[in-house]
Amino acid sequence: MAVVFAKTPKGQDEVVAKSGGLTPRQRRVLIMVDGKRSVEELRTMLLADDLQNTLGLLEELELIAVSSTGGAPVAAVQSLPPITAFSELPANADPLRLQMARNFMVNTVNTFVGALGASSLLDRLAKADGHAGLRALYDEWYHAIVSSRDGRREAEALRSKLLQVI
Repeated sequence: MAVVFAKTPKGQDEVVAKSGGLTPRQRRVLIMVDGKRSVEELRTMLLADDLQNTLGLLEELELIAVSSTGGAPVAAVQSLPPITAFSELPANADPLRLQMARNFMVNTVNTFVGALGASSLLDRLAKADGHAGLRALYDEWYHAIVSSRDGRREAEALRSKLLQVI
């Protein structure tokens, strides 16, 4: 399913005014979003390893919105969750799912960044209180992963796997 994003009025204003404090990469992605190019087309044009994360940020800032998915009408698309949305947690806390998320985050940081490079993050992951605590550390985890060359290559796959349990 090809997802296509378009700039919102707020996003169009941001392109002109440059007032939102976007990084050059985020701004470049915003400019390239045109309501016609799919995410895959953007990926080949921009060569950005963290494109999903950038699109998710732009969507959360309400600068872009999904305009279509593989020819589906916009009304049908409006019910899609944001691209970085966490899944809904079950009513009863699942300690196994929590431990899987914690272990995944710790192991990936150790593998791609190393214990010395991220000891503070590793300590906070170990002490995080439930899913809410881990979710609060999600952005920092993702940025730690993409800070390494090998992590950048695997970032999207790792992000997808983590979002299944976090």
